[in-house]
Amino acid sequence: MGQAVSNQVSCCSHSGCRILVLDDEPLILLDLEFAVEDAGCVPVTALELAEALAIAESGEIVAAILDVSLSHGETCAPVARALAARGVPYVLHTGDPDRMEESVRKLGGVLVSKPTPAATVVSRALEAIPGR
Repeated sequence: MGQAVSNQVSCCSHSGCRILVLDDEPLILLDLEFAVEDAGCVPVTALELAEALAIAESGEIVAAILDVSLSHGETCAPVARALAARGVPYVLHTGDPDRMEESVRKLGGVLVSKPTPAATVVSRALEAIPGR
């Protein structure tokens, strides 16, 4: 009998790479979480800005998917800035790219509009990882 071959591609050159996923909508967060796992990575999820900022500042993630518009009128801008300062690539995931504040537009990152399949969003985040 031969060995089973996995079709799953690892998200980066080492196992256990961690991807931050920030979204204030629990069902979207769950969908993205499963897509990160399917890509062979470890999802680190946050429903709120403060939680995501703490994760971003921990320095233990290789990429992130950030919902732009969060509850209470907050945006992902503080998290994006913290990630950029550490050289961590991120995707800005938004349902209304035309109404993003100018300060958010200047953050850079890869812009992915909602709705986009979760696997595609994760793929865009993984493509931005240096040396992948």
